[in-house]
Amino acid sequence: MPSSRITGELRRRVFESARFRCGYCQTSQLVIGPLLELDHIIPEGRGGASEENNLWVACPLCNSRKSDRIEGLDPESGAMVRFYNPRVDVWSENFEWIESGAIINGKTDIGRATVYALEMNHPNIVSARQLWIIAGWHPPKDE
Repeated sequence: MPSSRITGELRRRVFESARFRCGYCQTSQLVIGPLLELDHIIPEGRGGASEENNLWVACPLCNSRKSDRIEGLDPESGAMVRFYNPRVDVWSENFEWIESGAIINGKTDIGRATVYALEMNHPNIVSARQLWIIAGWHPPKDE
């Protein structure tokens, strides 16, 4: 994504709207280490525009796993379903924290497909979340 097409002002608005957290796994910029990235909800290669209503914030892990995809397999039903859209979907309706916040559980077909495809419970991030929980930094209190 060429950063020249996205102004600093637009980037700031998107990050503030996202509360400086990944729209998918809710990881905060304050704890993650690597910088959060702008994500095209509908990838440019699929016709998505670099406009505010198609941009959100994602951590490098979620963004790289999502790549140019817009849907994934629901491991429970075997159906292909669209991914969670942080601009229009409500996080708590599609996901829940389990194991004190270390694991993200998909509550809906959209949630399960997103968790599965983006590997939102990769062992490395689960280990990090466990440490963030001990420190009192996680899970976010205001999904």
